[in-house]
Amino acid sequence: MKKRVCIIYTGGTIGMVPSEQGYVPRKDYLASQMARMPEFSSPDMPEYDLVEFDPLLDSSNMSVREWNQIGAAIRERYFDYDGFVVLHGTDTMAYTASALSFMLEGLEKPVVLTGSQIPFCELRSDARDNLTTAVMIAAQGQVPEVCLYFSGRLLRGNRATKLSADELIAFDSPNYPALAKAGVRITLSPQNIRPRGTELRVHLFQPVQIAVLKVFPGIRFEVFENLVTSGVKGIVLEAFGAGNIPSEGNGLLELLDKAKQNGTIVVVCTQCLRGSAHIGAYEASAELKKGGAVCGYDMTVEAAVAKLYYLFSQEYGEAQIKAAMEKDLRGELSVPELI
Repeated sequence: MKKRVCIIYTGGTIGMVPSEQGYVPRKDYLASQMARMPEFSSPDMPEYDLVEFDPLLDSSNMSVREWNQIGAAIRERYFDYDGFVVLHGTDTMAYTASALSFMLEGLEKPVVLTGSQIPFCELRSDARDNLTTAVMIAAQGQVPEVCLYFSGRLLRGNRATKLSADELIAFDSPNYPALAKAGVRITLSPQNIRPRGTELRVHLFQPVQIAVLKVFPGIRFEVFENLVTSGVKGIVLEAFGAGNIPSEGNGLLELLDKAKQNGTIVVVCTQCLRGSAHIGAYEASAELKKGGAVCGYDMTVEAAVAKLYYLFSQEYGEAQIKAAMEKDLRGELSVPELI
């Protein structure tokens, strides 16, 4: 029997067309383009169904609601297909890939996110190769996790981050090797792939309030003190280097104290593309550790945000969430002892 793949089209550049306001998604346009592609009529191409969301969105408009919509669409069709491809805009693709990695526990089948930097309607589009290869990888069924395919590389979804707005190689996985590379052949790296799950459990997210704060020279934390209310459940703090921050008379202690009073969890990640945060390793991060912040180690900011959504949606207590943020749940961080 032929393999079957479900393609879930959420919007994004891949299916956009020109308009007076710039590129916009158009209903049914992607289906018409795929119908004309010889690749999709090849006997080697798996059978596929296209599920088109309505409305189609630019990925800058994606939110927790759309993450849940994608997760529910996969759950509804899970036993009918060998794998899934999610077509998505590139700007927030790494956030969605991270979110789905936590949402879809116990995966036995591939969920491959992809898109393009240039839409199908343009002559030099990268959409054809990205879509065709993503479908082939999904059909093979050998990568039972949420991943992201772009420009010849298959990356773990919660390790990926967007690097470029202009280059066709738009994504990288700075702290984890590729799961596969697509050249003349698609070559898997089995040692990098997570074990196959045994039973899918879909954990939809609650729309809790999460904030991201990037540290910069001369930062005054008191400026952000009003941000830390009882409604804000988590803050991802992008610190310097190994988790360092300026700590002299800048309102940090007051902000951490207010976060502690409100039950707001502060997660410290590094601004560096590669490497890991280690709060407490330097004096410049000692106050964070004393103030009850938790370490994000080598998680991407996208993964840290998605993980907070996931843990709060499970209605865990503060201590349980703090402990889980420093543990590897879906391959999103390196085991701290090994960093």
